[in-house]
Amino acid sequence: MEFKSLAIRLVSKTWLLYAMVTAVFWGIWGAFIEIPEKSGFPATLGYCIWAITMIPCSLTALWFISWKLEYDKRSMILGSIVGLLGAAGQLILFQALRDGPAYVVFPLISLFPIVTIFLSSIFLKEKASPRQWTGIAIALIAIFFLSYQAPSDKTTSGSLWLILTILVFIMWGIQAFFMKFSNNTMKAESIFFYMMVTGLSLIPIAVLMTDFSKPINLEMKGPYLAFLIHLLNSVGALTLVYAIRYGKSIIVVPLTGLSPIITVILSLIMYAIIPGSILAIGVFLAMIAIFLLSE
Repeated sequence: MEFKSLAIRLVSKTWLLYAMVTAVFWGIWGAFIEIPEKSGFPATLGYCIWAITMIPCSLTALWFISWKLEYDKRSMILGSIVGLLGAAGQLILFQALRDGPAYVVFPLISLFPIVTIFLSSIFLKEKASPRQWTGIAIALIAIFFLSYQAPSDKTTSGSLWLILTILVFIMWGIQAFFMKFSNNTMKAESIFFYMMVTGLSLIPIAVLMTDFSKPINLEMKGPYLAFLIHLLNSVGALTLVYAIRYGKSIIVVPLTGLSPIITVILSLIMYAIIPGSILAIGVFLAMIAIFLLSE
């Protein structure tokens, strides 16, 4: 009986294991992602590399389920919706950052779990304990602080960048909702496969968005390093699908959104960068949120 009880407890925490893997991998990814771009490999081509890194992750996942991909019409539509919302949102983000200030764009988009929480609470009837709701609220505040970017001298024109930022905020929030909605009727492996396919399908758009008039680094610190770094993101995306399969999206999404805490810690270790007061507050709140959400 004790063994059975332990097994039940471990299964009930499967979502937490996958969520923490996602947070750690995305945090490490965040600490290194700027290296290729600063070395002369544009972010738009980085998107192309990211889409390619989803291939080995998807094939590995399908191998574990003996290649039993679901290819009925409903599964293909749901999986493609999840993939398009995420991948297209990434491309729109690139455009928003070209015209808009990062210190506004990133904090605003980082709050997309609000959309997921609202939709999942209303349509999926997901519930949380008072402790977890407290953790969710603190996590959202922490995510905002952790996504803070120092103001720059960059000038902005028009309001298109703000419209695009809000659009990404909505798209990513809906994506996480559909990820849970799809997980209720289809395999996580199939969802990720269609995420991979849609990500690859948007590569031509990313190429068109690339400014080829500037020199592009095609050596080790370019596409090759980008592949290794983006592979971390793809693995994290796969474990996110698993985390949402086993857990509640209203808890999993805010928890994985705390990944910048890993980025801050790594930056402190590798680059001796002392976080400012805003980031320090974000780290402190993130630790509290993780404790409360890990119930």
